[in-house]
Amino acid sequence: MKKLILLFIIISSAFVLVAQETFFIPTETRYWNSAKAYNGYTLFGSGGTSYLIDMEGHVIHSWKIGTNPRFTENGTLLDAVGGDPSNSNVWKELDWNGNTVWTYTEKRTNYHPHHDFVKIYNPKLGDSTFMYIANKDYTSAQCLAVGANPALAPGGTYTGVQLDVVVEVNRAGRIIWEWAFFDHVVQDFDATKTATYGVVKNTPGKININMTGNPLKSDWLHCNSMDYNQQLDQVVINSVHGEFYVIDHGGTFVKNDSATSVTLAASSAGNFLYRFGDPYKYGQGLAPSFSTNPEKTSTGNKQIGGAHDIQWIKPGLPGEGNFLIFNNGQNLYEMTPQSYIVEINPYLNSSGTKTTAYVDPPTAGYNIVNPANSNLMKEKKNISKQVTWMYSSKNNTSFFSTIGGSAQRLPNGNTFVCAMNSGHFFEISPADTSVVWEYINPFTRSGIKKIKTDTYPTDNAAFRAYRYTSDHPALKGHDLTPGATMTGYSPSYLLPADITAIKKIAADINNGIETQNYPNPFSVNTNIEFQLPADQKLRLLIYDLQGKVVKNLADQVFFSGKNTVIWDGTNDSGNRVNQGLYFYVLMNNNERVSKKMIFTR
Repeated sequence: MKKLILLFIIISSAFVLVAQETFFIPTETRYWNSAKAYNGYTLFGSGGTSYLIDMEGHVIHSWKIGTNPRFTENGTLLDAVGGDPSNSNVWKELDWNGNTVWTYTEKRTNYHPHHDFVKIYNPKLGDSTFMYIANKDYTSAQCLAVGANPALAPGGTYTGVQLDVVVEVNRAGRIIWEWAFFDHVVQDFDATKTATYGVVKNTPGKININMTGNPLKSDWLHCNSMDYNQQLDQVVINSVHGEFYVIDHGGTFVKNDSATSVTLAASSAGNFLYRFGDPYKYGQGLAPSFSTNPEKTSTGNKQIGGAHDIQWIKPGLPGEGNFLIFNNGQNLYEMTPQSYIVEINPYLNSSGTKTTAYVDPPTAGYNIVNPANSNLMKEKKNISKQVTWMYSSKNNTSFFSTIGGSAQRLPNGNTFVCAMNSGHFFEISPADTSVVWEYINPFTRSGIKKIKTDTYPTDNAAFRAYRYTSDHPALKGHDLTPGATMTGYSPSYLLPADITAIKKIAADINNGIETQNYPNPFSVNTNIEFQLPADQKLRLLIYDLQGKVVKNLADQVFFSGKNTVIWDGTNDSGNRVNQGLYFYVLMNNNERVSKKMIFTR
């Protein structure tokens, strides 16, 4: 549904008529295939609050903090304070009741934390620690000393330069390790410094301080995500400009000697072990471009752009050890940009064989891939042979997000996705890449909305979202009874039967069976009433949220006209079921109609 609104805007004393289309999108849960989804609880932050919701969108719990929240293995909620992922120097761990159990503040004025952080177990220390990304200030003299080209700076002097660092602190808040991009630079500008700082093309383990198109400035690399691999004792960090980098933590960390650790991290031992995304940046690949015909573009060898949420797929999960990233698709020179989820195996060589060491992506090579459909209006492009799986919607804009976003591999092989711009969460099945759950964040800048209208991007943003089950340490033992939805409305969403092309009960379900139950919610009995156009045999089953049959209520021939069956809230064993949400389903072979009901005690 849409309507046309005419706005009058005064520009330079003249009236300009602007046509603005307003679209109406229902928020909260929009679809749920309980048989294929990894059913659990979704955590996200929006508007300064963290929400934990069930699959239907009922709020299970909330915390008065909501920037980039996640649960820790210690059972706490960890988040930055302030509500803005791009700028926060205070972090807190909260218990279930919202009490602060740990906090840390970056007090150094030349360090500017932003975007991402992670709580880890440091195997060399034998204790948990905390890592975060921060921009560090550097002077013009420091930049020029390592080979920065003064011609790229206004007046030959660099001002306000910041490069990212990764900082690790222990539980007492003491800095025990630090790694900095500035300590691993390379340049081709000053030949007198070649022996010290190397040659760009031959030094993929360092970053070009005179990067083409991106001269030194504040927030130079804009790193927005990081992850830690305990088995490898390595860190991966992602830059929005199209690359992520793997660095060695274990080989540069010395227990109880922070000074030596920082020195080691700044040495060649701290050079990149692996990098992926844009080999042009180190002289080993083609840059994105357009030809003399600007309607013909090329992504070159660049694989990601504006990407977020770099991570290793955790042990025990499908694809374990591979990288997973939300590729926003910015700056890829595609005529019609879109976002992708990309999985990368960094050990694959050019023949597709998995090796025991990282392989430089240009060495592994590329496959030339044509667009799936001519209506995508795209040119063929080079896809790294190390890309083992890539997901994109058939419609370019279905989950396009210019900033933010996350992807999470789930134990059943599904991938859970958050597109920040539109507060859009969905879960996809690997078999046919079908969507098995979908949700729209109802929290907007103007309040919680049942219907989202056409707004500018990030109006209902959520930086990331995560899926957990009840056995997670943060949820185990706590009351997970569903509350109201965020909007206060009863959930109303599509089921697989609602969108299938299979013939429904009584030929046409919309014109055949009319059904309702009352009272709803109920605590004693509920009357399930349905109107049939003709005599027919039906089964009436009661399902719980996990898709399990709890009661076979009827299996018989019902007559045309009005029929009523009473359910008293018991299961097939005669025991009262737990309070919560249930479905009653009228079935004839594989055809069905279902409705929701809430049982309270």
